[in-house]
Amino acid sequence: MRSVVYPGTFDPITNGHVDLVHRAARLFDRVVVAVAADTGKAPLFSTEERVDLVRSSLGDQPNVEIVPFSGLLVEFTRKLGVSVIMRGLRAVSDFEYEFQLAGMNRHMAPDVETLFLTPAEKYTYISSSLVREIARLKGDVSAFVTPTVQAALKERFG
Repeated sequence: MRSVVYPGTFDPITNGHVDLVHRAARLFDRVVVAVAADTGKAPLFSTEERVDLVRSSLGDQPNVEIVPFSGLLVEFTRKLGVSVIMRGLRAVSDFEYEFQLAGMNRHMAPDVETLFLTPAEKYTYISSSLVREIARLKGDVSAFVTPTVQAALKERFG
């Protein structure tokens, strides 16, 4: 079975993330969306809330699993028996960080490959941090996230 892990903080999950998962689900037999608990950031939503938002945004796809994880990503992938990590690239600015991350992962786990996918063009400008900022300032985020995420942001920011 061809499997891939798509890790992220998903704080919150955006339509760009959803697009990547749908496309990965056509390429792989199993897609594990791994919601990072150890983000190194102060997330807006708890790990459990982010898992629930990812689950509600992706719907019921038979070959997609949503799970929280903590610790090193390469150790998590090994534990699952998965040897491919998928990362999304929106712009050239993402590439430098993602390339460095892929190199470090390859050093720690030479048997784990990193695959880069780009979202549909209409999602290339969307980022979770921009969505959070727009929502915080009471802007309309309906074009960037699912209705469930939009409601959660509205509730969080009042």
